[in-house]
Amino acid sequence: MKITLDYGKTGLDVTLPEDRLIGPPLTIQPAAPLEDTNAALEAALKNPIGTKPLSELARGKKTACIVICDITRPVPNKLILPALVKTLEAAGVPRAGITILIATGLHRPNEGEELVELVGEEIASTYRCENHHGKVLEEHEYLGTTPNGVPAWIDKRYTQAELKITTGLIEPHLMAGYSGGRKLICPGIASIETVKVWHGPRFLEHPLADCGSVEGNPVHEENTRIALMAGCDFIVNVCIDGKRKVTGLWAGDMIKAWEAGVQFCRDVVKSGVPQLCDVVVTSCAGYPLDTTWYQAVKGLTGALPIVKPGGTIIMAASLTEGLGSPEFRALLDDYQKNGRYNTLTVAGKAKSTEPGRGSRSLHSDICEMDEWQLVMFQKILGHCRVKVFSQGLSDATLRLCNVEPAVSVESALAESLAEYGPGARVAVIPKGPYVLPYVVGA
Repeated sequence: MKITLDYGKTGLDVTLPEDRLIGPPLTIQPAAPLEDTNAALEAALKNPIGTKPLSELARGKKTACIVICDITRPVPNKLILPALVKTLEAAGVPRAGITILIATGLHRPNEGEELVELVGEEIASTYRCENHHGKVLEEHEYLGTTPNGVPAWIDKRYTQAELKITTGLIEPHLMAGYSGGRKLICPGIASIETVKVWHGPRFLEHPLADCGSVEGNPVHEENTRIALMAGCDFIVNVCIDGKRKVTGLWAGDMIKAWEAGVQFCRDVVKSGVPQLCDVVVTSCAGYPLDTTWYQAVKGLTGALPIVKPGGTIIMAASLTEGLGSPEFRALLDDYQKNGRYNTLTVAGKAKSTEPGRGSRSLHSDICEMDEWQLVMFQKILGHCRVKVFSQGLSDATLRLCNVEPAVSVESALAESLAEYGPGARVAVIPKGPYVLPYVVGA
């Protein structure tokens, strides 16, 4: 069977043995794109969920901050932003008082042509568009420390604005349950001093800190608490389909509007299999999410619910920008040299490390910058093997990431099927983490 996996900007065609597949590829459930997204957005701004219309909230305000996702999230900013700034200016907010703040979290800034790609030429050239700098503490305001000990440092450009607006995309998220809503504030515009505690093992290693999990999820509960400390007057969140067409749009109160979107998303992204699989072939959803190994872990964690213990995930990811930040590369070196993985894949089998040489969680509740990726990756290594096909990283670099490099998806699958025997079954998730797989009846 010929299947196209999301890979970079072009996709990757693979041919898989149909007789070994457990069923058709796992996909997002059909959801019709909105017929007129501009009309839907205008209606949502005028009739929001749980709060007054945006025009009323903006009346009398002199400053407004609109927070948007960075380039790693395919949010339709070119749809959302023109309607927002038009509404604000019509309500009397001066153009000079409007700041569009890019929620980079701890990612690199988005500038030049990338900024134009993100927001469109007109917005980029007409409005003040600025990047969040998570490592510059003096650009943040300290709002207090949560009962769980997380210091809340949030970008001053947001906290000091009279009107606070966030936008975003609702999709499954590997630790917060679903993206969007409160995530634009924490970690989107939070300082590293906040993120390294909130992204610490104490939160991430909780069993409910998982894809699609909201109730009792400490990661979700804590960043909601921090977002409420910072304040948020209005959100605009969307869901998109496999072709990145808008299928749902919600505006209004940060919690109520987001929860309405999550309910819609939950019904759309779930896709079931009858039993656990020996092998799952997946992706990291293509560009812009699969450009670095740092982000690509999301494609792996998304597949975990349907992989047998000791099974294999085969992922295709372009990784055109390499590993990620310099800090992340240094952490990879440190983990590899000092044996700080909980488990290692040795000779194709999961093997525990020596006592006292496990994850950072044995020593601290704080993660270094970008270390959350390695904490989450240990969950994967403790459950299954990983093989990766990528044209962006060398085999040696992939081995540094503790995965097995693959010449092709097909060759990796052939090796796994030979190992697991004639009864082995395979699931395929072409769009990776945008799908929430589960075992029916489990």
